[in-house]
Amino acid sequence: MAELLKKKKVAKIATKAVKKVADKKDVKKIAKKVTKKVLKLELKKTKKVKTAVKKAVKKIA
Repeated sequence: MAELLKKKKVAKIATKAVKKVADKKDVKKIAKKVTKKVLKLELKKTKKVKTAVKKAVKKIA
């Protein structure tokens, strides 16, 4: 249950972050990638979701 909540939170922040850097039509696709990447890798390194998302967006965008 906690996993799902975390994923939703990450997805929300990811979408916001991606909107700033990506074209409108690509936002959903990239946000999904970012969310996956954040949940897999970045959260182990950083506890803060926002910084993790920023790093992932930089890598992908």
